[in-house]
Amino acid sequence: MTCLFFFFFLKISNISVQVVSVPGKLPGRRLPRRPAGPARPRKQSKKRAPFWNIQNKIILFTVFLCMLAVTAWTLLWLYISKTESKDAFYFVGMFRITNAEFLPEYRHKESREFLSMARTVEQVVNLVYTTSAFSKFYKQSVVADVSSNNKGGLLVHFWTVFVMPHAKGHIFCEECVAAVLKDSIQTSIVNRTSVGSLQGLAVDMDSVVLNVGLRSDYSSAIGSDKGCSQYLYADHLSLRYPLEISATSGTLMCHFKLVAIVGYLIRLSIESIQLEADNCVTDSLTIYDALLPIRSTILYRICEPTRTLMSFVSTNNLMLVTLKSPNIRRLSGIRAYFEVIPEQKCENTIFVKELTAFEGKISSPYYPSYYPPKCKCTWTFQTPLSTLGIALKFHNYSITKKSMKGCEHGWWEINEHMYCGSYVDHQTIFRVPSPLAHLQLQCTARQSDKPLLVEYGSYNISQRKKKKNAGSFRPLSSLPTPNNIPASGGELTPRPACNTSSLWQPGPLECDGVRDCQDARDEQNCTQIFIPCPPESTFNSYDPFSPKGCNRGSSSLHRIVGGSDSQEGAWPWQVSLHFVGTAYCGASVISREWLLSAAHCFHGNRLSDPTPWTAHLGMHIQGSAKFISPVRRIVVHEYYNSQTFDYDIALLQLSTAWPESLRQSIQAVCVPPAGQKVRSGQKCWVTGWGRRHEADNKGSPVLQQAEVELIDQTICVSTYGSITSRMLCAGVMSGKSDACRGDSGGPLSCRRKSDGKWILTGIVSWGHGCGRPNFPGVYTRVSNFVPWINKYVPSLS
Repeated sequence: MTCLFFFFFLKISNISVQVVSVPGKLPGRRLPRRPAGPARPRKQSKKRAPFWNIQNKIILFTVFLCMLAVTAWTLLWLYISKTESKDAFYFVGMFRITNAEFLPEYRHKESREFLSMARTVEQVVNLVYTTSAFSKFYKQSVVADVSSNNKGGLLVHFWTVFVMPHAKGHIFCEECVAAVLKDSIQTSIVNRTSVGSLQGLAVDMDSVVLNVGLRSDYSSAIGSDKGCSQYLYADHLSLRYPLEISATSGTLMCHFKLVAIVGYLIRLSIESIQLEADNCVTDSLTIYDALLPIRSTILYRICEPTRTLMSFVSTNNLMLVTLKSPNIRRLSGIRAYFEVIPEQKCENTIFVKELTAFEGKISSPYYPSYYPPKCKCTWTFQTPLSTLGIALKFHNYSITKKSMKGCEHGWWEINEHMYCGSYVDHQTIFRVPSPLAHLQLQCTARQSDKPLLVEYGSYNISQRKKKKNAGSFRPLSSLPTPNNIPASGGELTPRPACNTSSLWQPGPLECDGVRDCQDARDEQNCTQIFIPCPPESTFNSYDPFSPKGCNRGSSSLHRIVGGSDSQEGAWPWQVSLHFVGTAYCGASVISREWLLSAAHCFHGNRLSDPTPWTAHLGMHIQGSAKFISPVRRIVVHEYYNSQTFDYDIALLQLSTAWPESLRQSIQAVCVPPAGQKVRSGQKCWVTGWGRRHEADNKGSPVLQQAEVELIDQTICVSTYGSITSRMLCAGVMSGKSDACRGDSGGPLSCRRKSDGKWILTGIVSWGHGCGRPNFPGVYTRVSNFVPWINKYVPSLS
């Protein structure tokens, strides 16, 4: 601008000088008349100034400088822009804020409420990375979505951008960027859940996800390249919401953000999709379990045309569907719809009838939809006679003994034996030679998988063993069973003989290792797995007629943080509390319908509502509970202090009392006498499914146990300072053995020498880290709350 102004000024000056220097041209003035006479020769006019005079040279030089400056700035801008585009690293992630409530205005990006929340989160993330080792490469963070979710609070989706030379990109790893964010969440002296403070925001550490993203997805998410993008909110259970798009040419990039009401899931059904069959890089339809294209949340990806109905279920109340095709040569698009569905529990106890054919079916959750990742199913089968075992027929699926490698298509635990699943093009039969069978399906944690269908029935164990001993048994492991076997076969007891009559029908005698038919047709084309009888479990002895009905027996204990796997039935009063289907805290059984836990597990409006809570009793491995009940009532102590964790105790009333028939699996622990004194150095046990070390990202699937000792109250006070008479410390001063996040509310059990009873001495409350030297765990002292407990549970008094 300065150059242009200078050039303009010089030009105007030059023109004015030339005008005033020409004679006879001044306006308003006439020359005097001359007398008549001979004409004088006219003087030659003055020569014009040469073009390359000093003034023109200055003008041209100035113009040249200005053009050079503009060109230099343009080239510099293009270089910076190109360099930034080439060396920019995009990361997409999300985390859950637990201390904020969702507002409907957050769905509108232009609303004041959304902009305010987005600005707060962006400032927090900016502070995290500008003070990290990546500060000189950090550019910005942008919040793309703030949504509700089934776990309460807010789910924040965001982008983070870094700019650095690609030559140094190898040190800029995905795990490193995620670790910076996770390590900034302060969880030092807080309750032992996974929630910590991130610059004032209460963030669930387990919810933090951060993956490398694409520039194209970033542009679409922040609104600079919207393409065809839609935000669809569904709040009716009985409606189908259409999802249709088509195009005839050009580039197609669509994003559909689907959100359902809190507490429900989304099922997406795809009727047809037309894509150029490709390698899944350019043309694809991708379904995410999030509102941004986060790689680790992919539910499924389709990369070829299909006209077969396929449906997929989310694990939360939101889903993202992206459709990409860079070069459309013919009609391309999608015909689909989505609907809101309730969460489905995949747990059942089945009593198999005597001497019947395959009598029923079990299936993966949301069958015939693809089942979602991380799901768990448990089934308990019981036959009426000890001579009858369980027969299972898998449709187009097979299970084999689990090896050291992981299971790509889910893993199974059947009577404490581990198996991996795989899809095949035939049926397989699995036999459990026991009248009681515990089955657990643990879905793969990565993506959705094909639906499963299994038929069940009983078979005669003794008859089969007799035939096996006769030398006719031959296990088969690789031959297929014909697909045309009917859903309900013949009798499961041996027939006297088989002939070649066309009236003979295939049945459960097939593939039992015995040639029941003369032509051996019953043993042709089979796949068979046969497992040994389950080991006998040892339970604590239980006397329901003893005072208070609490546990007084013992079990052999094997040696949380510094703990080990417990034996099944070793801690029958241990309870796992699930919030909206996810293990959240622990509790202890104190009567047929009452549990004791920690108050901090239920702090806040969402957590204090009993509706989303379920109690899992008699459980050894997560997902294998013998009894599950919704929570009817939550009673938090009226003096509970969320800052100091004083009075950290709560009672939970079950909607359904656990049946007396399960007393071998579920037992009540004894509540101590009021004001009971404990001695330092006494050995006790802490149990739970929480983290096994402080940096662990997830809890243990198997119930953990660790031996700790009660710490002198004086030492406890000198360590923490803020210790009241309603707290006690337990652990190992050298560290190594301790409770951790996820164990909150669980029991600290001490065995009384006088009568062998197990006493609920403490409730897991808080601590500095997990298993740190000189920082034992802090527990609620139960003996100080006996009158308060008796007020609600008078049967214990």
